Formats: sequence, structure tokens, C-alpha cells
Amino acid sequence: MAYADSAATERSNRRYISAAMDAPVLEREYEVDLARRWNEKRDERAMHEIIEAHARLVVRIAAGFRSSGLPMADLMQEGNIGLMEAVERFDHEREVRFSTYASWWIVASIQNYILRNSSIVRAATTPKQRRLFFNLRRLRAQLSTGFDGQLTTDERQIIADKLDVTVADVERMELHLTRPDQSLNAMIGLEDDGAQFQDLLEDTGPGPEELAANASGRRTRKKWLETALDKLTPRERRIIVRRFLEEDKSTLAEIGVEFGVSKERIRQIESRALQKMHASLAQMGGSPKDLFDS
Repeated sequence: MAYADSAATERSNRRYISAAMDAPVLEREYEVDLARRWNEKRDERAMHEIIEAHARLVVRIAAGFRSSGLPMADLMQEGNIGLMEAVERFDHEREVRFSTYASWWIVASIQNYILRNSSIVRAATTPKQRRLFFNLRRLRAQLSTGFDGQLTTDERQIIADKLDVTVADVERMELHLTRPDQSLNAMIGLEDDGAQFQDLLEDTGPGPEELAANASGRRTRKKWLETALDKLTPRERRIIVRRFLEEDKSTLAEIGVEFGVSKERIRQIESRALQKMHASLAQMGGSPKDLFDS
């Protein structure tokens, strides 16, 4: 969603940009000397002078991201964070101008901010997706011949090949960039008491009839299980409960210790008890798998 600066914010932005453009350009030798003073002596005046001299670089790079729809002041602020990171990491002994090195940090900082704030849904989490996020608008403007500026299938394939992503990735990103975030509680139409967008979402859960049928089935299976358990002796019932019906089920050996017999004996008693329960369930018209599914 595009952001419109207020008049006061616009004036503040213009003052900052004007001050940035008025800062003197550093000579190469002086720039190296400032970087050395900061790296070796932590001279904060030298660090501030480097930052002030390159504020215009931040403004220029941030202006290139105005199409993101985010506030220009925030883009410049994030760019300054990248600029300060570049000052901290710059190696003055390498024969590279600071502006060349800093540009990468400024761009990275601004891009990370855009990715975090362009939507409540993270659209780009991998390097390929990030490249697609920041290049799709430009490529779509160059290629789109479809209705209302939409890409055709062949054009999506061209972009996918160029950026080494799948056509599905292009379609998802295109959808993300062309449809702003929408609250599920937003009203449909102009009526305050009308339906909300969330009312149109499909409920994939069971319906009332299915819920009622499931509840009825559970009650029936529970009654079958209770009837089948009543056919057992106290010892058989205890073994079945411990083996199948308790949350923390017991092993044959553990039950054998309780009754003072071997686990093989417990297995025999369990087998006989299950046969009784199966027979009881068959008389009621059920099946063995219904015994413990309640």
C-alpha cells in the first residue's frame, strides 16, 4: 500500500536532502585519512565527517526505492544504518573508494527494510525470491502485453528463466505485489453491519451433520466397549485396561510383575479376554476395530 507523506514530513525531507547535498565531497586522500583515524583511533569526529559527506549517496539510493510505497524518510533512515555499518567495516588499506563499498551496505539495509515492512506476509525468504521481489516490477513494465498490464504465460516464463525461479514463483510474487494486505475483519460494501471478508472463507472442517454423526458413533462405540468389558473377569478387565485404555499403557512384563506371573501368562490372559470382547461385539453388530476407538 502506497504511503503519502504529510506536508510537514515533506518539508522535513526536503531540509534533510538539501543539507545532504550541501555537504562537501571528500578528496580520496582525505577520505582514507578519516577512515584510518576511525579504524585505528576510534575518532568519532572522523566517523561523523565520513557519514555526513556520503549522506547524498543515501538520498540517491533511497530515491530509487520510492516505488516500494514506503515513507522516504524511513528509506533514508535505513540507508543511513547501512552507511554506518559500512563505515565500521571499511578497510582503508584497500584501494577502493568508500562510496563504492558503502553502496552495497546501503542497498542491503534498505532492501531488508522493504522486505520486512512491505507486507505482513514475508514474500521473499531466499536470495532468489529477494531478487524476484526487487526485479519483477521492472521486468513486468518491460514485457507485459496482457490485459491491464498483466503478464502472459510466455512472459512469466521469460522472467522465470532470467531470474532462475519457477513460473509458480513469478505468479505468487506478481499476486503479492498487485494485491495489498487486506484485513479479514474489513467490511464488504459500505454497510457497517454487513458481512466481513472472513465470512467468505471456506470452512474445511466437518459440518453439523458430520459432527453429530461422529458424536453419535463415539457414544455407541463407548457403550459397546463397556458392555464387552463387563463380560470379563476382574483380572482380565484390569489387564485390558492397563494394556489398551490407560493413557500411559503398560507392557506385558510390567503387568506380570503386578500379578506375580510371567509376561507370557499375561499375554495368554490378554488373548482370551480379547476373544471374549470380540464375540460380545459381534453379537451387537460391531467390528473388532471399534473396541478401542471410543
